Amino acid sequence: MVKHKYLKNVVSLKLDIEKCVGCGMCLEVCPHEVFRLDAGKAYIQERDSCMECGACVNNCPFEALNVNSGVGCAYAIIKGKLNGSAPCCGGSEDDKSPCCG
Repeated sequence: MVKHKYLKNVVSLKLDIEKCVGCGMCLEVCPHEVFRLDAGKAYIQERDSCMECGACVNNCPFEALNVNSGVGCAYAIIKGKLNGSAPCCGGSEDDKSPCCG
């Protein structure tokens, strides 16, 4: 699987380690392998790979995760598909350089 990286250090993903019970649901639903389990708790291992889709938050039964879905690259990709344009998650839409890669 290709490892996608998005804009560095901008993702809104947060994990409350105190609420995590290590069920592993976030690992199951995350399309970009952002999480790992260690010592019975989830950890964020690939923060810059998070596309802020919200799958982890919507499936965490213990409310240990938070993300502002719809503000990051997932939104840009969906908007690009719907509009028939290239996805852009940063800068201006006139910018010719790829912003996700």
